[in-house]
Amino acid sequence: MSRSTTRRKKEKEQLGWLEHTISGIAGSIERAVFTEECAHRRGWLQGIDPRAKLGMFLALILAASLSNNLLILIALYLVTLGAAYASQMPLDFFVKRVWLGIPFFAGIVIIPSIFLLPGPRLFDLAIGPIHLGASIPGLIGAVIFVARVGVSVSLAVLLVLSTPWADLLKSLQAIGVPQVFVLLLSMTYRYIFLFLHTVNGMFEARKSRTVGRTQGSEHRRWISGSMGSLMNRSFQMSNDVYAAMAARGFTGQIRTYSAYRMTPADWLALLVSVCIAVAAILAGRYL
Repeated sequence: MSRSTTRRKKEKEQLGWLEHTISGIAGSIERAVFTEECAHRRGWLQGIDPRAKLGMFLALILAASLSNNLLILIALYLVTLGAAYASQMPLDFFVKRVWLGIPFFAGIVIIPSIFLLPGPRLFDLAIGPIHLGASIPGLIGAVIFVARVGVSVSLAVLLVLSTPWADLLKSLQAIGVPQVFVLLLSMTYRYIFLFLHTVNGMFEARKSRTVGRTQGSEHRRWISGSMGSLMNRSFQMSNDVYAAMAARGFTGQIRTYSAYRMTPADWLALLVSVCIAVAAILAGRYL
């Protein structure tokens, strides 16, 4: 392969990397907007008081975290899917958002225990004096751990998808979460959203102004310069965001247009969720 052909191939790869980065940033923004759209649909969870909803999900997440029985975890996940369907959530999007990453990251954490736990082994691989083998108790524990993490994350994702961010933050205040923590969450959410818009605009401007081929050194200079520019913009943006919030009357307390009022249906949903959580915890102890 000639030197010029190799250089053109590298330039195409660099351009492909930029296009892939732009599409990834745009996808992140679209998913954030899509989340807000799901929270305003006329579904079952969207009609429940945010405070009751937060208590429901906290109870179910606690039950999933304490469960060591795979059947109970499957039952809790089926309940989660039923709630997602009743809340008009796209099940393919909901399932993919959780299970595309959970097995990988949870598996990395649990892999050592598969080979270290004592008990009967599926195979025994001898490498000199060292014997490696996956134990059956380790594999069972790994499956339960991944299922527990998947159910807990699914419940958390469903809570975020079905609740506007401002209502969720105000619900945290209602249950006694410190105001500083709620304020940090509020600012982080708004700042990340604006930062993604800024990065996406920089890449789009770069792509629209690039004519012909560029060398790798020029790409590297642009990336290093963009990193410094983004840092300066991030500091300026943080000041601008806070100034804009303060100018609109923000004093550190989360306010929403929705008036909180617990109805009998909210109390019933909270009671049923707590009963399901207690039943799951007790069943896990005796099964």
